[in-house]
Amino acid sequence: MTLKLDIYRSKLPMENQSEEMLQTQSHQPPPGRTFLPGEASAAGTILPISVKATVTLKLTDGGFFSSLLGLCNPLVNLSDLLRKSLLLELVSAELELRTGSERRPISRYAHRVGQKDGDVIYQSEFVIPENFGEIGAVLVQNGHRNEIYLKYIIIHGHPNGPITFNCGSWVQSKFDNPEKRIFFSSKSYLPSQTPSALKIMREKELINLRGNGDRDNLASDRIYDYDVYNDLGNPDSKPELGRPVLGGSKNYPYPRRCRTGRPRSRTDPLSETRSGSFYVPRNEEFSDVKEAAFITKIVETVLHALIPSLETALLDSDLGFPLFSNIDQLYYEGIPIPKLKNAGLLQRILPRIVKALSDAKDLILKFETPAMFHRDKFSWLRDEEFSRQTLAGVNPYSIKLVMEWPLKSTLNPDVYGPPESAITKELVEREIKGFMTLDKALEQKKLFIIDYHDLLIPYVSKVRQIKGTTLYGSRALFFLTPDGTLKPIAIELTRPPIDGKPQWKQVFTPVSEATGSWLWRFAKAHFLAHDSGYHELVSHWLRTHCAIEPFVIATNRQLSVMHPIYKLLHPHFRYTMQINALARQVLINADGIIETSFSTHNYSMELSSVAYHQHWRFDKEGLPADLINRGIAVEDPTAPHGLKLLIEDYPFANDGLMLWDILKQWIAEYVSFYYKDASMVESDTELQEWWTEIQTKGHEDKKDEPWWPVLKTPEDLIGIITTIAWVASAHHSAVNFGQYAFAGYFPNRPSIARTNMPCEDPTEEGWKRFLDNPEFELLLCFPSQIQATKVMATLDLLSSHSPDEQYIGEHMEAAWGEEPDIKEAFEMFCARLKELEKIIDDRNADKSLKNRGGAGVVPYELLKPFSEAGVTGKGVPYSISI
Repeated sequence: MTLKLDIYRSKLPMENQSEEMLQTQSHQPPPGRTFLPGEASAAGTILPISVKATVTLKLTDGGFFSSLLGLCNPLVNLSDLLRKSLLLELVSAELELRTGSERRPISRYAHRVGQKDGDVIYQSEFVIPENFGEIGAVLVQNGHRNEIYLKYIIIHGHPNGPITFNCGSWVQSKFDNPEKRIFFSSKSYLPSQTPSALKIMREKELINLRGNGDRDNLASDRIYDYDVYNDLGNPDSKPELGRPVLGGSKNYPYPRRCRTGRPRSRTDPLSETRSGSFYVPRNEEFSDVKEAAFITKIVETVLHALIPSLETALLDSDLGFPLFSNIDQLYYEGIPIPKLKNAGLLQRILPRIVKALSDAKDLILKFETPAMFHRDKFSWLRDEEFSRQTLAGVNPYSIKLVMEWPLKSTLNPDVYGPPESAITKELVEREIKGFMTLDKALEQKKLFIIDYHDLLIPYVSKVRQIKGTTLYGSRALFFLTPDGTLKPIAIELTRPPIDGKPQWKQVFTPVSEATGSWLWRFAKAHFLAHDSGYHELVSHWLRTHCAIEPFVIATNRQLSVMHPIYKLLHPHFRYTMQINALARQVLINADGIIETSFSTHNYSMELSSVAYHQHWRFDKEGLPADLINRGIAVEDPTAPHGLKLLIEDYPFANDGLMLWDILKQWIAEYVSFYYKDASMVESDTELQEWWTEIQTKGHEDKKDEPWWPVLKTPEDLIGIITTIAWVASAHHSAVNFGQYAFAGYFPNRPSIARTNMPCEDPTEEGWKRFLDNPEFELLLCFPSQIQATKVMATLDLLSSHSPDEQYIGEHMEAAWGEEPDIKEAFEMFCARLKELEKIIDDRNADKSLKNRGGAGVVPYELLKPFSEAGVTGKGVPYSISI
């Protein structure tokens, strides 16, 4: 489709026209135009309006500032930079009354007038005829040789008050892209309410953002399109680094990622090469400005510099820790690592963990003491803490009610062995003796489970073929005691038939006798390694980062920046595509940090595809629906939040439900302001196309599922938006920012278990080693030194808030302030969040809530809305930005 606009026409190249010509030309009627007598009279008697446009640009680390000084390109001279470096064209929101055509824009060059706090200020004066109408858009052309970051434009002097254009965008040089960029004012418009002169421009901008998929995307592009996950492997490098394509098939369904357009692999035509950069639309990249550069620098330094240096320092990749005291030394003495070329940068942006040695020959990697280890270094040994962390730890999404008994696998018994669990009625009643019978526990809903059995069993034989790791199907059973805490009852580990051996399964319980007690510790280590992998691959990556990216793409493709729902969602998508691209480069890729350090190894991402197929449903991703789905809560109109929790002292759920209600109330007030009835929702073409594209393209492999919510009423829209906002903010915060606190001391949450249980088909020699020195055998089971330190450095990074973090409710988007009702609703939203902070503090101080505090216990603060920078274990940013 080709759209032609009068505002883009010009008889002379712009650089050949004087400012007087531009201003005069803009006031002339279109060629052949004849004024009506009344209009001519008005034009001759009404005085024009003089306005001033102030443009704020951001200095960057090398591009724009050097451009200003004329240092980047000898072809750029000072007069060009001062006189014709930034062209602005004011566009009327109204059509010509007589002809129905677009009014000619008013064009002027803006001139640099100063610099403040890293910003460069440009100004330009315009003379606007009275009949020009409302200013609806500004066209911008960048005359520098480098891109610029345009923050905002404010027009002062207009009778209706200042007009703000919040740009927040990179603008390419006209020498690279001569097309002028469109920026609309902050005012929101539904498609049907768009001023007549802006409708074509609104549509044109969306067409530009969609692209046509006919070429490789350039780093400067702003194109949003979909593709499957076909760039995780690297078969052109080594055949063993080939990985299946995730998405687009029944075997490996998956959400879609952003299309890059890179060429196909030579050895696997279904895969994309990993050469070059991982494209994301230019405005989705981490800002190369001031404090925002913190994120990209720290990510790249940790993943591209620090971890390779660790691998150099720790030559033996299989070497474990010989003593627990050696683990403690990571915090007290550190590990010497070779000094790097960018050692200064490494120390400057990672002062928490990278220190300089006095002899200046090496650096030392010295980890900060994790919160849990700092409060009680032995808490990882306590069963009470093991249970508590299922409710108030970093993965509170896995525990669920036992809804069927006996426990039984749904997998094919001919392949995986007898499906019946070895956790028997007699065993359970022995463990809960003194409380109640099994039947009573089931009736009163006191039994809870974390069950990874069926998800992991199909991968056991595959993983065991890989050196240095092992795997079981696993499940852990818990009993809710009268004091509101969970008591671990049993852990079951299962190995399917393998290598001619029959199925092996065994149940481990917390006992006091020595051998059984050590076997229980081994069983916990294995189960926690599985829980760590599930947390990272499913609760964290799949359900937040991966599942949200299609929403980011669809929002930019189908909702105009003028759309109120775009403005509502935009802060929830900040930096998500960039952090996901970095994850594809070094975290979830073949031979990346996840594969080399977690139990499922080469099959990690494949397993997340299975989890997506079996468990992901958009209608269950909101917190209330999730709790009901796991049997943790039941609907009760008389209870707070309309739900009754079966585990009353469930810190994540209690704080989360309050935050969910606060978030939903803000969104409901916002949506209700723009959509008064169902007809407005159903007739919103952009909104309907957006919701359709999310299902049919973004989550295409689930497009035919019957559970997708309909979008017909304001209530439907409120539910959909609240779920998206929850996942991007609170869900991600709950599973991300506590990672270092709970897993920074890896015996508490090992990422991998490297050896089999001592009692699985033991040899006489192996069993003797276990009996003689069970502590050493457990250390051999734990991650190796290189695995542990890589994961620790990564978790320290992922748990950090950047200095420019934008916390939920802290910053009001400029567009929200345009409407008094929306502004008031946001201020109430912010006030409720501050109240929540105090409520959480009060809950943590309540001695009756044993899952929230106690001697040596890390208080639950992961859903406290606000935080300072760094690793704090609290703070809920708007978006998945790390």
